[in-house]
Amino acid sequence: MVQDGAVTRPVAVLLPGAGSSADFVRRAFGRALADHDVVAVAPAPGPFVVAAAEDALDAAAAAYGQRLRLVGGVSLGAHVAARWAASHPVGRRLDGVLLALPAWTGQPAAVAAATAAAADQVDRLGIAGALAAARAGGIGWVADELAAAWPAYGPRLAPTLRSAAASAGPSGAELRALDRPAGLVAFADDPLHPLAVAEEWAALLPWAALRRLRLADLAGSRAPLGAAARAALAAATG
Repeated sequence: MVQDGAVTRPVAVLLPGAGSSADFVRRAFGRALADHDVVAVAPAPGPFVVAAAEDALDAAAAAYGQRLRLVGGVSLGAHVAARWAASHPVGRRLDGVLLALPAWTGQPAAVAAATAAAADQVDRLGIAGALAAARAGGIGWVADELAAAWPAYGPRLAPTLRSAAASAGPSGAELRALDRPAGLVAFADDPLHPLAVAEEWAALLPWAALRRLRLADLAGSRAPLGAAARAALAAATG
């Protein structure tokens, strides 16, 4: 999973969100982690998105052993990583978790309904039509990322989005059980990943710090997302 030249370096495994890509995660987190001599590994999304992400973390724990120092993810990836780190034996020896843009806590609700509606739009308009609608009514860089990621899903896109919309986020009890330092990052102006959810997670996690961005902060580069998460982790650790 990690290139040969990096086999001795610490590893962070970071999960993309539903409908996103491993490439996005690498661009968002790679630089900030490399600055701390950590290799960012982003598994490709698979069918049955939650189970695939859990399997990817299990495989990483087996493959990297003690070199697996951080886990995390974006949106649904953050949900899965938090639950996994709270319950998996490896979670107790991690240096921390990086949790970007959590969308809900516990059972899915209003925000999840927007994800389900996106799946309906894909079914109705096709991927190209849904992307055109997203570009007409959305943030430019977000639309660019969707255009880069969605076609690779093909007919799996709508089922993937529905699976995400139906999946539970970590419960309050699971977040309270995650006793590793947690670096959280959220946008102050993103209704699909409400700042209030990240603030709730920060209050529930035993050892956490939160950094806030605005959507416009990622217009030129996705790296500020990873930099903010890494800075939050440093604050939680320190």
